[in-house]
Amino acid sequence: MRKSPAYALAALLVLAASLFASAAARADVTLGVVMSMTGPVSSLGQPYMKGFAAAAAGTPMIAGQKVRVISIDDQSDPSAGARAARKLIEEEHVDVLVGSAGTPVSNAVYSVAAEAGVPMVYTANGAIAGERGAWEVSIPQPMPLVLSAVAQHMKAAGIRSVAFIGFNDAFSDTVLAGLKQNTDPLGIRIVTDERYARNDASVTPQILKMMARRPDAMFTGGSGAPGALPHLALAERGWQGPVYSSHAIINTEFLRLAARAADGVIAPAGPLVVADQLPPGNPLRDAAATFRRLYEQANGDTAINPFAGYAYDSFLVAFDALGRTLATGATPGTPAFRTALRDALVSTRNVVGVQAIYNFRPGERFGVDEQSRVLVTLQNGAWKLRQ
Repeated sequence: MRKSPAYALAALLVLAASLFASAAARADVTLGVVMSMTGPVSSLGQPYMKGFAAAAAGTPMIAGQKVRVISIDDQSDPSAGARAARKLIEEEHVDVLVGSAGTPVSNAVYSVAAEAGVPMVYTANGAIAGERGAWEVSIPQPMPLVLSAVAQHMKAAGIRSVAFIGFNDAFSDTVLAGLKQNTDPLGIRIVTDERYARNDASVTPQILKMMARRPDAMFTGGSGAPGALPHLALAERGWQGPVYSSHAIINTEFLRLAARAADGVIAPAGPLVVADQLPPGNPLRDAAATFRRLYEQANGDTAINPFAGYAYDSFLVAFDALGRTLATGATPGTPAFRTALRDALVSTRNVVGVQAIYNFRPGERFGVDEQSRVLVTLQNGAWKLRQ
């Protein structure tokens, strides 16, 4: 009998849980996952879940203790994400939260976590500024860092004007801000700021407005499957100029939907997507080889989505901090343990993942540097490293 996607996802969650703990209802440490397994952001959320399973396969114990993992579907909805976080904190007494696939949901989850004094590892691109963000660290590369590579390429190519299109939400606000932070000092003008909803069926009117401005290049600020729409519309309208995007389009569903329409797009990416094109001896290339083995072991397939890498790294960072916190003798499930875990997270040093080598500092939300991003081009449906 052919298993449905829902059945397969449920089986995946059972697998991830069983790798951490037996049937025991109580464990020494509890890790809560809030993830978009359904809804518009599920094309990212489901690969994240497979990345978690790969990490679970590689780390069944932490400091000699089992860890209970509880996952809740946020349905790609910030309100549902906040409810899930509250449930995990108040009913399951989690020591740390990990999630989600989209920035709006992640921010909603974090609001609940911070209020309760529970540390959180962001798997979406986002950061809470100031003291209010003291309980979180973020795994994906920050937009200004990855988009610096894009802006440098634009400058070298003689591009002076760029038309922007993105989602009408916090994620694309972050993309545009990161782009402008890099293009403004180089004298590259952003001449449009067009937006669309993630569940829209067409963006042709926005693309026509962008083309009317006669920019030197286009920049798409979406992600995952909905991020394919502008590329399809640009191809339909015959756009022949360069197209850039962020690392959020490095996704299997994006490739499936955009197909040949996105050929030639230039984007930054985490090293995992071109790990086999990195030079021998690169520690990220070696880490990717381990990840691929664990991913296949946990999920039964080899079609790795780069977003699974961010999930894998988020658990590696959490596991490292949990190990150091347990070594202090603090008792899981207590405010003192969560505070110590928060302090451990923000002092993480040299954790080698598949997307970066992570080094966090108190007061800083991101722990990566320029070795965490490469520039790639889509050629015949495959990402190629730009030297």
